[in-house]
Amino acid sequence: MQVNTGSTEAGVLVVAKRENMTSHDVVASVRRIVGQRQVGHAGTLDPDATGVLILGLGKATRALRLFNLLPKVYTCTFVLGIETDTLDASGQITATYDMTLVSDEQIQDAILTLIGDIDQYPPMVSAVKINGKKLYEYYRENIEIERPLRRVSVYSFEVLNRVENELDVKISCSSGTYIRSLAESLGQKLGGGAHIKNLIRTQIGQFNIEKAVDLDDIVLDDIISIKEALSFLPLIEVSGDLEYRVFNGSPLTKIELEAAGPGPFVVTGGGNNFLAVYEAVSLDKLKPSMVLK
Repeated sequence: MQVNTGSTEAGVLVVAKRENMTSHDVVASVRRIVGQRQVGHAGTLDPDATGVLILGLGKATRALRLFNLLPKVYTCTFVLGIETDTLDASGQITATYDMTLVSDEQIQDAILTLIGDIDQYPPMVSAVKINGKKLYEYYRENIEIERPLRRVSVYSFEVLNRVENELDVKISCSSGTYIRSLAESLGQKLGGGAHIKNLIRTQIGQFNIEKAVDLDDIVLDDIISIKEALSFLPLIEVSGDLEYRVFNGSPLTKIELEAAGPGPFVVTGGGNNFLAVYEAVSLDKLKPSMVLK
């Protein structure tokens, strides 16, 4: 399907990523579908994973990093007793453990230690860059490299169902959390190992899988305005001289914008049209991180 939006279209698409596609594959497909080159994505999904992927078109690509402020929800299956080199079902088995006697109570106790702010090592098959090179590139070259710990937040961790050593789980967490690393940690805490399968990202903030569109079904009406997509941020309306200054990307003070809190802030002008996103550069000064001209 070809949906020619023209090169100036700016907005956000919420796509349901299919299995066996990289996030970049989705971007390439959307570039062809909408007829413009300036397309990017927020929050990488592994090829085996499916679910919500947020894409920016045109100048909306400048706002993609703001979606990293939003919590994410995943469902998948943790397979206890089997470790793989990629921590998922596509990898080679590296170790097996007899975990048939692990009780539901032991699982719940271990899960409690993984809720809240925790530290994780990014998996070797992740896209995290170290020394200008992605970890999965080191992995493909069979090079083990030291990985820095990352602080992430797990808001909730629920077992939906258990069939023997397979746990269907639902996890709400901060951006940057690796679900496969949670499986690894849970397996270790239970005296063995684990990997994941059937990973689905069901939600990013207010964007859920039910409203995500398949690549084959994209139409112009699926493109969300930047203002609507960023509705989770505080909104400030301006007019007159202040609207002119915002439109031209002038630095402003919080007092001038009547802004409260840390931001970022979505600023609109006459007709409630989106103008810019302003972010704090000091305690009282704000600068635009993107301006829609």
